[in-house]
Amino acid sequence: MSRTRISFASCNLYNLNEPGFRLYRDADGWSPDEYHKKIAWMGSLLSHLQTDVWAFQELWHGESLQQVFTAADLADDYELLVPPNHSGQKIVCAAAVRSKILVEEPEWIDAFPEHFKLSSGGDDPQTSKISVQIDSFSRPILHFQVKPRANGKRIHVYVCHFKSKGPTGIHRESWYSKQVHANHRETLGSAISTIRRTAEAAALRMILTEQMKGTDTPVVVLGDLNDSQHSNTLNIITGQPNYLLSGLQEGGSDVDLYSVGTLQEYRSQRDVYYTHVYNKTRESLDHILVSQEFYDNSRKRIWAFKGMEIINDHLNTDDHKQNGSTDHGIVHAEFEYRPA
Repeated sequence: MSRTRISFASCNLYNLNEPGFRLYRDADGWSPDEYHKKIAWMGSLLSHLQTDVWAFQELWHGESLQQVFTAADLADDYELLVPPNHSGQKIVCAAAVRSKILVEEPEWIDAFPEHFKLSSGGDDPQTSKISVQIDSFSRPILHFQVKPRANGKRIHVYVCHFKSKGPTGIHRESWYSKQVHANHRETLGSAISTIRRTAEAAALRMILTEQMKGTDTPVVVLGDLNDSQHSNTLNIITGQPNYLLSGLQEGGSDVDLYSVGTLQEYRSQRDVYYTHVYNKTRESLDHILVSQEFYDNSRKRIWAFKGMEIINDHLNTDDHKQNGSTDHGIVHAEFEYRPA
């Protein structure tokens, strides 16, 4: 088997769980009607896109994902990557891989790298000390490998879901004083969420660097990173590579990642897309990032970029229970086998 094209998609499932199961503080969860609408909507999406590798976030129950693929009549065409006995207790990252291209077993990475450290005494006399005590991902990173060509390289895929922009609740903390902190709950909570998301980005960057440096290993990172394309979070993960526009195969970086959003901007006259709407603000929180082996102008290109599309018309409604849709747009990208 040697495929000439491969495609990837990322989709936040918007708390996909079995009907009647608890969702955070909602003890009742989805009603049977709401659940069936979600299954039908997602099933229709899968049938439409026909992607080789699906990356999912906010999956509560493995059976629910199985039902989606059954509804799409694709249950026999994909291998579902879900933690064993995942039955509604918490949300995880998951995936679906077209049959026969998955190699080895998937892993879910909870802990930050052993040598991860965010501590500094200050790099100049005016800078005070800082120390951040975070050692694990709030949502474990799913890592697996696919091999679309019999004699080709394995592609390492990482599915992520970083801490949201929503303020972390601090009112139950031992240090919290209503009299002192009540007016600042949103400010302090948002700062904590940002610090956690930044730490998660740095931890993933360390994992990716170990995987990519000096190896020419193709890597794809997909997921709800809860930050925009030029945010500090994304800059940490990507390494801010230089995008060459000359058309010559002279670019590429050993450890940097390239956003398919940027690659698409260079292919079309539209430079705006979004995957999430909050308070009428449209942002791109969901991303597909690829290593130099997928970058057209790279000396070490293996797969050439064919195009990206965003499925986001359903974001025009605020009530996603009404039609079963997700509250995020779906990012889809396709590549063609074309070594430099």
